[in-house]
Amino acid sequence: MVAMRGVQKWFGELHVLRDIDFEVAPGEVVVVIGPSGSGKSTLCRTINRLETIDEGTIEVDGKKLPAEGKQLAELRADVGMVFQSFNLFAHKTVLENVTLGPIKVRGVKKADAEKRAHELLERVGVEAQAGKLPAQLSGGQQQRVAIARALAMDPKVMLFDEPTSALDPEMIKEVLDTMIDLAKGGMTMIVVTHEMGFARTAADRVVFMSDGRIVEENTPEEFFTNPQSDRAKDFLGKILKH
Repeated sequence: MVAMRGVQKWFGELHVLRDIDFEVAPGEVVVVIGPSGSGKSTLCRTINRLETIDEGTIEVDGKKLPAEGKQLAELRADVGMVFQSFNLFAHKTVLENVTLGPIKVRGVKKADAEKRAHELLERVGVEAQAGKLPAQLSGGQQQRVAIARALAMDPKVMLFDEPTSALDPEMIKEVLDTMIDLAKGGMTMIVVTHEMGFARTAADRVVFMSDGRIVEENTPEEFFTNPQSDRAKDFLGKILKH
């Protein structure tokens, strides 16, 4: 579903993605972890070209990422994205936030878009908030609306860039539970997160990044119980002791 080959990315002198070769199969849930500044978010953001790359190729569902224009917009519509800051439209209701993309981009009729939006809001547990503005919702509710909004486009793959890092602890569980349900439903997902519990329960594969490289990838069980690289052992030693 996603294939990155020989991807390089610089920010000025800083080499943020180095020789990235990475594939995600349809229906697979891949969790990307690693220390801050390791390139995780940049990797996530290159997949729908929020960040450009300097070398290499990226394909989504067999199609190469176009540089710009209409084709890029079409491809982006197939890639749902959920950010750490919810990025909802503040002046639109929850329902309007979820229906906007399908109506404007996919050309779905308003009544059909609203019916689908209500189903999705119910699925993520915020149907009762449909008429409210984002500011009237808790952070956890806003993030679940953001997930419903991404799902409304019927994406082929969902990218999550640290979706819980701006949330209070009690709200994190609501959002992770929603994501676990999605994973069980067969959605292709790439998740950048610090939530090791989620990586253990929901991931098919854990990818560990450090200094812009993919250092190690394995099943959650293998990665957490038997990391191969010193860098991963050091990282896990620091985070799992607390």
